[in-house]
Amino acid sequence: MTLELRRVTKEVAGQAWVHPTDLAMGPGSMNVLLGPTLSGKTTLMRLMAGLDHPTAGQILWQGKDVTGQRVQDRGVAMVYQQFINYPSMSVYDNIASPLRLQRVPRAEIDRRVRETAAMMRLTPFLDRRPLELSGGQQQRTALARALAKGAGLVLLDEPLANLDYKLREELRAEIPRIFEASGAIFVYATTEPEEALLLGGNTATLWEGRVTQFGPTPQVYRAPQDAVTARVFSDPPMNFKRIEVKRGEAALDEARWRVDVTDGQYTAGFRAPHLTLEQSPRAVPLVAQLDAIEITGAETFLHLLHGEDRWVGLVPGVRKLPPGAPLTLWLDPAHVYLFDDGGRLARAAPSAAAA
Repeated sequence: MTLELRRVTKEVAGQAWVHPTDLAMGPGSMNVLLGPTLSGKTTLMRLMAGLDHPTAGQILWQGKDVTGQRVQDRGVAMVYQQFINYPSMSVYDNIASPLRLQRVPRAEIDRRVRETAAMMRLTPFLDRRPLELSGGQQQRTALARALAKGAGLVLLDEPLANLDYKLREELRAEIPRIFEASGAIFVYATTEPEEALLLGGNTATLWEGRVTQFGPTPQVYRAPQDAVTARVFSDPPMNFKRIEVKRGEAALDEARWRVDVTDGQYTAGFRAPHLTLEQSPRAVPLVAQLDAIEITGAETFLHLLHGEDRWVGLVPGVRKLPPGAPLTLWLDPAHVYLFDDGGRLARAAPSAAAA
């Protein structure tokens, strides 16, 4: 099974919701669509499913052009962030419902329902109705129905967004295991970089209807090919600062370090955890004004002003620091990316290249 998008676009009222997009997904693959709200994730999924038709381009399933084919005629299952189950039916009947529509024999339905329920840890709840379940169990039921259907393409549109933290963490860890053996193509939309990293597989980063990069998730995270991708795949968004390189040496405030790029103007990018309060052997000092702190429990976000730029640092522990005061921070150049004037990656962070 393969899914391929060739120059697929979608326009609504003359406005481009999806710019020309090329994607190819293989059997048994987990593919994450990562981007902020309104970046085009759901629109792209609806095109893949056949719920919407592209303005231009082709969608191929197993090499066959299915661009104009109805969603009913495609082997697709979709799970949304809302718990979409039939409230009057038992968990068993919810999972069995698409199989009955397909007129699958009763014995086969029973086998697939029980097999999928066991995989999703729903066996003790098969006789219950959805409203008698927890939020996590309701979403497991929706996922089980998609799996039992035997669809070759399973689309998951932020399926964990409405769950509490503990349930999200539990299902995030389980989803790759659950789907690994199915052989289907899975497409999972999320706004959270951490979720993409946990799911693994491949990630497509989206920004304003454009796929900015697609490839193995660790590779996209460690070597974003442009500043937009780096911003999307960082939480908080990557910090940026215009710098100058002279005679092979980068300059930021009073700090200097050697870089292997041609001289000129660049944008330096570095992620929040790499701005620290503790000096390390290779780190260079930067001075910023502390605008606010945000304590999350085990970590503290530092909201910083550096000239006209706003930065965010993430440091371990609870830090009680007075806002408005100048603060010396330390940055290891091994974690600094350089982007050229066109926003393209000119130098990956050496630490990322070595990872």
